[in-house]
Amino acid sequence: MVSEPGWAASYLPPARRRVLAAAHVAARPAAGALAGTAAGTGTGTGTSARDGDVEIDWDSTMRFRDHLWAHGFGVAEAMDTSQRGMGLSWEQAKELIARSAARAAEHRAAGSAAALACGAGTDQLADGESHRLTAIIGAYAEQLTFVQSAGAQVILMASRALAASATGPRDYLQVYGELLKQASEPVILHWLGEAFDPALRGYWGSTDFEEAARTVAELIDQAGGQVDGVKLSLLNSDYEVALRRRLPAGVRLYTGDDFNYAELIRGDAAGYSDALLGAFAAITAPVAAALHALDRDDLAGYDAAMAPTVPLSRAIFEPPTYYYKAGVAFLAWLNGLQPHFLMLEGLQRKRPAEHLIRLFELAVAARALTDPPLAVERMTSLLARVTRA
Repeated sequence: MVSEPGWAASYLPPARRRVLAAAHVAARPAAGALAGTAAGTGTGTGTSARDGDVEIDWDSTMRFRDHLWAHGFGVAEAMDTSQRGMGLSWEQAKELIARSAARAAEHRAAGSAAALACGAGTDQLADGESHRLTAIIGAYAEQLTFVQSAGAQVILMASRALAASATGPRDYLQVYGELLKQASEPVILHWLGEAFDPALRGYWGSTDFEEAARTVAELIDQAGGQVDGVKLSLLNSDYEVALRRRLPAGVRLYTGDDFNYAELIRGDAAGYSDALLGAFAAITAPVAAALHALDRDDLAGYDAAMAPTVPLSRAIFEPPTYYYKAGVAFLAWLNGLQPHFLMLEGLQRKRPAEHLIRLFELAVAARALTDPPLAVERMTSLLARVTRA
């Protein structure tokens, strides 16, 4: 028996922290595919849908953004959680950004908050090749211009092309410095560690954190107020606190630490982190409740709601970390936010049944299942298919 979680159906945006959730893309069997179309088809454990037989489920994808906005989160769109570089092309990302921007405008017109920030990267350029810095700047600039034209804040994503082509910190400063000149509003810098993408090893020109952090600090010093904050995803709370303390006043540290976010957001006398996390797309309701408690200075309430989500998030992001997107989609399916547990390029297959069972158990403990009867029904159907496989 899974009890009702007890969370509110919606929450206002938190007042004490700026929080964005990186949203995933829902998929469905392609028209004419042989895969079954009943709810729950495609479990990642013996589904009949071949990798090429899925397409973006735009209705479910947009409803998921509605769900995040309703809980007070800003949406971080077209990020690695949306499978950028792992199934979602730049052309598809453009449509995703445009649709989300239009949806956000509808919410705002109705008097609701709907913050939107979108990733601008270089995924027009082929992976595994060296590119001229001018080509990298051009690819970035194309995406930056598109995001700005949609009316969204720009997140300058970490670039595989730049990581493969840069010869040192000066190249990073040149590329990012040129882009910041083209930004109409302050941007978020995206520092994604190699656990999330091995191709990004040595980003900012060094594998040494202190050297890389100096480059980021130098960039911000030269930026003339064009950096809103840094989204740091290194899964190391000591690194995050060290960078947070060296940032100039007014520049945010957005935690991307899906292991240690609870303590980093809670903060201490020396400061706190804001957040931009893929995990929050999976644990939306309890986190929204925790942030609401934090606004009331109810630290015990914050801890009570937030702490049980941490084991679930750590399991979703366990190595190989870059397959965490399957866990986000799995929780969305259990909670009835999409009819199929399917992902672009069959990414749901990358986590075994044992992993999904553990996520279900941890989601129960975290009170992250917002429709328990449906979640139990879907989990039961998954287990039946696994048994038959």
